[in-house]
Amino acid sequence: MPESRGRIRKGRARPSELAPAKGTKPNPAWYAPVMVGLMVLGLIWIVMVYLSSGRLPVAAWGNWNLAAGFGLIIVGFLMTTNWR
Repeated sequence: MPESRGRIRKGRARPSELAPAKGTKPNPAWYAPVMVGLMVLGLIWIVMVYLSSGRLPVAAWGNWNLAAGFGLIIVGFLMTTNWR
């Protein structure tokens, strides 16, 4: 059975998929640890709320402690969209 030939691209160079776009700079060294740290801190915050029945970390906030924990996680995930 004969083999088909692949497409021949004449004169068109394919850009490398791993090369960064022009003008983009890598993130600073602190970016990834802060990103991961915020997500872990939010997770720990939520676990503390459930384990303490809402008394910790801030008793006066009540169920808003969950919003604070999820807020930290969301900020961490939003940071992942800018990570290079």
